[in-house]
Formats: sequence, structure tokens, C-alpha cells
Amino acid sequence: MDPDTSQSRRDFLIRSAKAGLSVAAAGAIGYLFYDPNPPDGSAATEEDVRLPDFSVSGTAGRISIVTGPDRLKTVQLGLRSIGGIEAFIKRGDRVLLKVNAAFASPPFLGATTHPVLVSELTRLCFKAGAASVTVTDNPINDPDSCFRLTGIMQAATSAGARLFLPRESFFRPVTVKGGDLIRHWPLLHEPFQGINKLIGLAPVKDHHRSGASMTMKNWYGLLGGRRNIFHQDIHNFIKELSLMVTPTLVILDGTASMMTNGPTGGTLDDLKPTHTMIVSTDQVAADAVGAGLLGRRVEELSFIGKAAAAGAGTAAFESLNPVRVSIG
Repeated sequence: MDPDTSQSRRDFLIRSAKAGLSVAAAGAIGYLFYDPNPPDGSAATEEDVRLPDFSVSGTAGRISIVTGPDRLKTVQLGLRSIGGIEAFIKRGDRVLLKVNAAFASPPFLGATTHPVLVSELTRLCFKAGAASVTVTDNPINDPDSCFRLTGIMQAATSAGARLFLPRESFFRPVTVKGGDLIRHWPLLHEPFQGINKLIGLAPVKDHHRSGASMTMKNWYGLLGGRRNIFHQDIHNFIKELSLMVTPTLVILDGTASMMTNGPTGGTLDDLKPTHTMIVSTDQVAADAVGAGLLGRRVEELSFIGKAAAAGAGTAAFESLNPVRVSIG
């Protein structure tokens, strides 16, 4: 949160965001109900797509936990602590940044990926030699409104990234191997064309159903259709998301964590300065660290244990010997 931002400006933006939500919700209906291939419990078909493994050989189990109030400095140090962006992004790579732009909400309310992270990751990827950087999400509200109000659109385009908003023609059916829930379900597949590296950027948030929304829940924004039905079995659903996506890196922003009224929040009272940035190649470990920022034990968030048991990563993040750094 910018300390120079006045309360009056905050109040104005909050009112603007709330006004935008009602309009944006109407514009999002087509995306929420787009479901050309409803699940029927059968096996994957030849038409189903499957995301490749985006991890980098030799980087498994890397994790850094950086404490400090400045998210720009903490993410920079977090990346350096596990080998630098150059360990993951090489010359000619085509990078996709999966952000959380779910709501038409200003960045200081903590419901979405902070634009500072979007611009900095884009800059670092290009510095490492990336040929392209693409930013995408399938927001709950109207995509254009969400990307604008969150500041992600401006951050991405000003840094030279391509912003990929969802369209119905961009979805292809996906089936998670061994999954019971994500079967022939519409996946926002078009942004993945030609991509060979994937980085997830997510805030630490409370969630009224799953208990928390962090890096694994962030992949929810890759799906279309009536995806809200998955909330009926949310913990197994998040486990399947973790099996659907094997990222290059995940970055979990706990600079200010949403402690209550998640995942949307709505007031500054929902946030707590937790001053922590987690950078990891293990999405399960990252979420296990994030659980502590929310004051929850890993055992209270059963999706973490389920994802670990399914082989998506480890919940015992201390076993990875995380690099811990603190900056003032």
C-alpha cells in the first residue's frame, strides 16, 4: 500500500470499484456460463488438451521466504535467493504470467495481484532474454473492468507485456488425469500457445469456502464454464488444479494478507501487514507457508494435504530448507 495515498482517494476508489462491480458482473455472464463440454465422468478424449510441465530441470524444491514491507524489494531478493530469474528464464523463452485479476477492485484492497509485481516480473523476464511475456486471467467480473481497476492492464502493457483477455473461442476442454471434477472442462488455452514458461502471481487471502486462496487456487482463473459448482468440493478441486498445472515458479504475496471476508474483501480492515514474500518452485510448499500468514495450520486447509498426497509438492516446507531473508 502506498503510504502517500490519501484516505479520500481510497474512499473514491472503493466507491468506484463497488459501482463497477454491478456493471462488470453483467458483462461477465458469458464467461461464467460458457460450457461447451460439460463434464460427464468419462475419460479424456482426443479433443481434450493437456498443459505441459513448465518446471525447469534441477530447480525442484527451491523456496525463499523474504520479510519486509516493500514488495518490490522482497520479490527481487526472493528471486535472487533461489538462483535469480536467470535460473528459470532463458533467452528466447515465451513466458506466461498467470495473475489474479478476479475482481474489479483497486490494488490496495489486496483482492488481486498487485500491479507492481506484474511490471517487475515482466521487466525481469525481458532482462533475462525472454522473447515475449503474456499476462492473463479469466476474471469473475467483466475482464476489461477487472484488468483496468486492478492496475494490471497498465502495469503489463507499460512494461511491454501482452495482455490476453478471455474470449469464448479461446477455451478448449481439459481433463485432469486421475481427476474426478475437472473433466472435459473449458480451459483458457489460447494464451498458452507457444508458451514454455509459466509463473503464477497470487496474493494471500482468506476464502469463505476453502479457508484460503493462494497459489494453487489461483489456477481457478484458467477455467471457464459454471466453475462455481466446484465450490461444493473445493478442497479436492484445488488439489486437481495443482495437478492440472506444473508451473515454472509461483510468487505468493503476503505483504498485506487478507485476513477476513475473502476472497473479495472490500475494506482496509480486512488486511493485515504480514510483510512476507514467498517465491518457490513448489506451489504446495508456498501455500503451506502462506497458511501461517493467515494464522492457520496446514491441517486446517485440507487442500494442501490433498495436493501433497497427490504428488503436486510438499506441505512440509521446512524440509526444503527455505532461504529466509529479512530486509528493513
